Amino acid sequence: MNVLAAFDLIVRNARLRSSSGSVDIGVLQGKIAAIEPKLACEAVAVDAGGRLVLPGFVDTHIHLDKACLLGRCGHGHASLGDAIRAVSAMKRDFTVEDVYERGAKVIERAIVHGTTRMRTHVETDPRIGLRGFEAVQALKRDYAWALDLSLCVFPQEGLTNDPGSEELLVQALRDGGEVIGGCPYTDTDPDAHLERIFNLAQEFDVDVDLHLDFDLDPSSSHLEEVCRQTERRNYQGRVAIGHATKLSALPPARLKAATERLAKSGVAVTVLPATDLYLMGREATHNAPRGLTLAHKLVADGVLCSVATNNVLNPFTPFGDASLLRMANFYANVAHVAVGDFDVCLDLVTDLPARLMNLRDYGIAVGNPADFIVLDSFDSRMAITELPDVLMGFKNGRQVFERQRPVLFPPA
Repeated sequence: MNVLAAFDLIVRNARLRSSSGSVDIGVLQGKIAAIEPKLACEAVAVDAGGRLVLPGFVDTHIHLDKACLLGRCGHGHASLGDAIRAVSAMKRDFTVEDVYERGAKVIERAIVHGTTRMRTHVETDPRIGLRGFEAVQALKRDYAWALDLSLCVFPQEGLTNDPGSEELLVQALRDGGEVIGGCPYTDTDPDAHLERIFNLAQEFDVDVDLHLDFDLDPSSSHLEEVCRQTERRNYQGRVAIGHATKLSALPPARLKAATERLAKSGVAVTVLPATDLYLMGREATHNAPRGLTLAHKLVADGVLCSVATNNVLNPFTPFGDASLLRMANFYANVAHVAVGDFDVCLDLVTDLPARLMNLRDYGIAVGNPADFIVLDSFDSRMAITELPDVLMGFKNGRQVFERQRPVLFPPA
């Protein structure tokens, strides 16, 4: 800029994925006001030192309400059904305070690992009632200073076969639920389950985010019904499916057909590496299948995809630190991602999930919220390979955390 400008904050020497050299980012009243080399301005300045600056990671699929349960139930669960039953038994005793405390631990880990946007799936059924929903609503409010949290309400244990669940879903949507989910493979009538979920989505004008096709049996699938419902209701671009591990079990010709169907209907796919790998193929005695759908290849064929956390420290996934960078690296390892696709892996936890969640104000661009993070890296591909520290984060132009770089003390 040719004239001296006044900003609240300026981040100097930032390396953006879209720029070849360093730029300065000027922030005014919580929004990005300028992006130019060597801004002349009056403001508090932070020097990124030529390091990579990203708009923050976007987690499209996590379960805050049932995180951090290992101390109560161990992790000796041999199947998806076992994990569902274990949590079902425990959640009857969940309190609002309990869910809040466990969810807060995960949110705080996610924040310092660079997540700025998140969609949490929240179980609503007669066992938990709306206690989990109330707790996560409070988390949304209390952590808005660092993270935007969106609530997807869903029935984990069925709908048509679980009296009272639909009424609770309706109440949650009336009380602020922003997305509706479903889990047809736990219902005795999966198609009716999907019909009711889409009916509610239209009634409340919310997006749909489903748990779907979570096994390795390619002989049956609910994918076609989801695509049919999406097209019938003109919901293209507003529907996502999580897991979809069946896609990993399809031979090439059938996978090509399924990929074309997803792309045509505008249904997005979220791959959840930690849970998908932990629960799939457990019965194999040798040469165990990975059970991981190849998101980066779906993206190349026109399907919108994301990679997300799913569960943290519970029967579904007894691991996790809510780091999406680590999850993208994990995915790249298991999916045999070529070096040329490392940037796509970074897309899977940034720009692509932002599109999946229809976040129209995401990204480092003038006019958008000043939400960004600084990685201890100078190259986006190295961010995937080296797992650099996230050194600092900003939300609406305010710094929300800082991580000190380690210092070595060699002998004198």
